[in-house]
Formats: sequence, C-alpha cells, structure tokens
Amino acid sequence: MLLKGKTAVVTGGSRGIGAAIAVSFAENGADVAVVYAGADERAAETVAKAKAFGVRAAAYKCDVADFALVEETFRRIGEDFGHIDILVNNAGVTRDKLLLQMTEEDFDRVLAVNLKGAFNTCKAVCRQMARAKSGRIINISSVSGLMGNPGQANYAASKAGLIGLTKTLAKEYASRGVTCNAVAPGFVATDMTAALPLTDEQIRAAVPLGRMAKPEEIADAVAFLLQSDYITGQVLCVDGGVAI
Repeated sequence: MLLKGKTAVVTGGSRGIGAAIAVSFAENGADVAVVYAGADERAAETVAKAKAFGVRAAAYKCDVADFALVEETFRRIGEDFGHIDILVNNAGVTRDKLLLQMTEEDFDRVLAVNLKGAFNTCKAVCRQMARAKSGRIINISSVSGLMGNPGQANYAASKAGLIGLTKTLAKEYASRGVTCNAVAPGFVATDMTAALPLTDEQIRAAVPLGRMAKPEEIADAVAFLLQSDYITGQVLCVDGGVAI
C-alpha cells in the first residue's frame, strides 16, 4: 500500500483502532489528520508516531456529533493539508444498558457520535472527493450492527445504520470514482473492551479463533480496502469468526 502524496483523516484517531490506522497510513507515506474528542495526550502520541515516518501529521479536537464544528474542523484540515483523499470514520462511544434501563440520552448520544458523526464527516468531504473523481471512505462498523447484542440497542442500531450509510454512499458516489466500504470488527483489544467484564475463557468461547483482535489487524483490513478501485459498498468482517 503506497499512499505517498495522500492525506488521510481518521476520526477517533487518538487511541485504539483509530491510532493503529493513523500510524499505518503514515508508515505507508500518507499525511495524517487525527480527529479526536478528548484524549489530548494520546492524540499527541499518535501524531508523534506518525511524524516519525517522515510525513505531515496534526491533531484536531472535534466532537463529530456537532455538524458546524465538523465543517469548521474539516475546513481547517483542507487548508492545512490542501486536500483530503481518505476518510476513516472510527469515532465511537458506548453506553451499554438493557433497553428498560437505557435512557433517551443514552440512546441519542451513541447515535449522535457513531452514526450522525459519520454523516457529518462524509458530508464534509464528499463534494471535494466527487470533484477530484477520487476518494476512499471507510466506516468502522461492528459485528454488533450485523447480529445485535443484548445491552447494546443504541450501539447496535448505530453500527447497523453505519452499514446502511456505507452502502448508500457507495451507490451515490461510484460514478465519481469514490468508494465507500465498512469494516466490522468483533472483539478488539482496546480501552473500550478492557472495560468489559469478560474473562479469557468467555472470549475464547465467543470467538472461534479464541482471542481478541489486535488494533493493527483492523488497520490491515482498512489497508486492504484502500488498495482496490473495484470494491465498494461492502462490509468486511474482522471478527475471528464471531458472526459466522
């Protein structure tokens, strides 16, 4: 994967999957804009790792659920880097509760970040990509969006919606040379999954391959999708067999 001369934006890029994707892009020659919500030090660490590969990199603090703030942030990224060639929508939050315990705010916030956030960022880049007749959008969904999961009505709905958004944008922009695909991870070793009350035995029972994925393995799937001009509207499961 050679990305020299390309600019990639990764939301939720300060840690976990997003950081692994951002560093992978930098390693392959792309300039990187890391969009993040709150982890200032982690964002700075990701930028430093990216810059170590000799590329340009910068961090932009932005709540992707805020449409106006996304517009302003992406305007700044465009000014700083000149163009945006790749967008990875990785920003996501969870507020897991069974339906009867889930509040309206729990539901709305997860949908606002995970789904509306992707709408906001896609809206910010699609016009430029269409004009350039080139672009790659990759949305990080989840096997929860394919299967559902008890206690995750909000999260599963947001990730299923992200798949619908992916397929729709793929159809809308295919004629302009822009592809849009999704990656659906299962259990990945990140801060988010570290907070789950899961034992190693439970993970082995739930995952046919017997372990969680590494963030870098999700980054590898993103890299694969970037290499093809002829894959669009697809969902690539990287889940160790969970969704079989």
